[in-house]
Amino acid sequence: MNAADDKTIVKDYFNSTGFDRWRRIYGDGEVNKVQLDIRNGHQQTVETVLNWLQDDNLAGMSICDAGCGVGSLSIPLAQAGAKVFASDISEKMVEEAKDRAAAELANTDNLTFAVQDLEHLSGKYHSVICLDVLIHYPQAQAVEMISHLCSLSESRLILSFAPKTPALSLLKKIGSFFPGPSKATRAYLHKEADVIKILNSQGFTIQRQAMTRTRFYFSRILEAVRS
Repeated sequence: MNAADDKTIVKDYFNSTGFDRWRRIYGDGEVNKVQLDIRNGHQQTVETVLNWLQDDNLAGMSICDAGCGVGSLSIPLAQAGAKVFASDISEKMVEEAKDRAAAELANTDNLTFAVQDLEHLSGKYHSVICLDVLIHYPQAQAVEMISHLCSLSESRLILSFAPKTPALSLLKKIGSFFPGPSKATRAYLHKEADVIKILNSQGFTIQRQAMTRTRFYFSRILEAVRS
């Protein structure tokens, strides 16, 4: 499969069966034990990023949330006063995020949503954040995506990805990394050293690192700042 095929698969998945599944996972309704585990893991990743940013003066800060999903990160950032541009490849995800923002925020003037893939994002932002997106794309495409995200950031880039380790590679191989047939797109793991190498090549250095690990959810989080 080439990069275009991967992007088409991701777009189609999150506009069809994947949308219903992940809307439930990222919501607060009843889900099965596996979905609840993934919900908790993703929320831990979001909370880690919010904790990293809490010491900043977010009022008026420009932030790009690339791959915003249903707005789990965008909405609290906007609530804290940041000027947020949130995008996702899935039209259904963006519409859900808009609905949640309208329900949770008294004013959505500083929150802009767009249906857009990562490669076509433009503009300049103080901080660019991309959570749980790289798992859908192979290494060659990840290099292009990370490099492009770096070009959008004036100060900071925060990424999360499923780390490629012997243990997680084994879990993925035997089918328990993403349990259940036809439940997700391909799951690509990425070596942390490779991700850091890309960031360094674009003039960024690692400032903070964290790891979210639950039974079915694994996410390495890196905060990189311009050198």
